[in-house]
Amino acid sequence: MGYIGAHGVAALHRYKYSGVDHSYLAKYLLNPFWTRFVKVFPLWMPPNMITLMGFMFLVTSSLLGYIYSPQLDSPPPRWVHFAHGLLLFLYQTFDAVDGKQARRTNSSSPLGELFDHGCDALACAFEAMAFGSTAMCGRDTFWFWVISAIPFYGATWEHYFTNTLILPVINGPTEGLALIYVSHFFTALVGAEWWAQQLGESIPLFSWVPFVNAIQTSRAVLYMMIAFAVIPTVAFNVSNVYKVVQSRKGSMVLALAMLYPFVVLLGGVLIWDYLSPINLIATYPHLVVLGTGLAFGFLVGRMILAHLCDEPKGLKTNMCLSLVYLPFALANALTARLNAGVPLVDELWVLLGYCIFTVSLYLHFATSVIHEITAALGIYCFRITKKLEKKP
Repeated sequence: MGYIGAHGVAALHRYKYSGVDHSYLAKYLLNPFWTRFVKVFPLWMPPNMITLMGFMFLVTSSLLGYIYSPQLDSPPPRWVHFAHGLLLFLYQTFDAVDGKQARRTNSSSPLGELFDHGCDALACAFEAMAFGSTAMCGRDTFWFWVISAIPFYGATWEHYFTNTLILPVINGPTEGLALIYVSHFFTALVGAEWWAQQLGESIPLFSWVPFVNAIQTSRAVLYMMIAFAVIPTVAFNVSNVYKVVQSRKGSMVLALAMLYPFVVLLGGVLIWDYLSPINLIATYPHLVVLGTGLAFGFLVGRMILAHLCDEPKGLKTNMCLSLVYLPFALANALTARLNAGVPLVDELWVLLGYCIFTVSLYLHFATSVIHEITAALGIYCFRITKKLEKKP
C-alpha cells in the first residue's frame, strides 16, 4: 500500500518548514546551550541519527521502569529516578539539536520533520511509563500518557491547518519536559513515596485546603495538569484552527473530523478496560500504554504526512486502520461479562495481540513512508549525501 501519490511527491519538493517558539526558557537558557552542544556532533552525522539516538534514551528509561516496577506501583531504587531525569534531559537536548544539525549540514528535508515529530509522538508513551515508575502512578500512568497525547495531537492538528507550528510561552517540549526531569531528580532525593502521600503531607501549603489536602499527590498533579495545561492548550489549538478555517471559508466539521480516530481510540481502550475482567490498565500498564501509544503514533504520523503532501483537509480513511483491532478486543472482553468472568481468549493474549498489531502497523507505515520519501527526494534517511541520479 503506497502512502504518497504524484501530487504528494510534488508537494514534498515545495515544502518548507515553518515554526515559532515563544518560550523564554528556550530563548534565554536552553537555546544557547543547544547551539554549543550541536558542535559535539561531526558534520557527517545525519540529523535523523541524532533524533533516533534521543528517542532510544526514552526507550531505555521506560525499560528501567519496567524492570524495577513492573506494574508501576512500587518504588524503584533512587538511582533509577536520577537515570530517568538524565535520559529525559538528553532526549530533549538531542530532539532540539537535530534541526540545528540539519541546518548546519544543509540537509533539512520533509523526511527530517516527519522522523522528528514521529519519534516525539512515540516518546509520549515511553516517557509516561518512565514517569509512572517515578511517581508510582499504577493505572494512572495511562492518564499521564493521555494528558501528553492530547496536546501533542492538538498541536499537530493545528499545524496541519495553519502551516506553522506555534509553541506558546509555556509549552510541552520545553517547560513541560523540564518540569518532568526536575521531578525525576527531585524524586531521587525524597523517594517515590512522596508521590503516594496525601497532598497535604507532601506540600504542607495545601494542608489547610479541605478535600484537596486528602488527594494523593500524583493524582493531584494529574488534575492540575488537566486544568492548567491540557484544557488551555486544546482551547488555543481549536481557536487557531477555527480562525484559519473561517478565513478560508472552509468547513469546521471537516476539520474536527480529523480528531475522530483519536477520540475513538481513547474511548475504545477505556471501554475495553471497563469490560475487562482483569482490570486491564492496572494489571498491564506498560502493554496498554505501549500498544495505544503506537496506534497514536500512527495517527500522528499519518496527519503529518498529509500536511507534508498537501492533501485535502479532512479525515484520512487509512487513519482508521489503527482502530481495526479494538472491535475484537471489546467483543472478547464482553464475552467475559456473559460467561461468569471468563473471556473467550485470555486477556493477556489479546493485549499482546494488540501490541503486535500496533507495532506491525506502525513499522509498516514508517518503513514505507521513509522509502517513498527518500525515493521521491533522492536522499537517504541515515546519510547526508544525496543519491546519485542514474544515467539513462
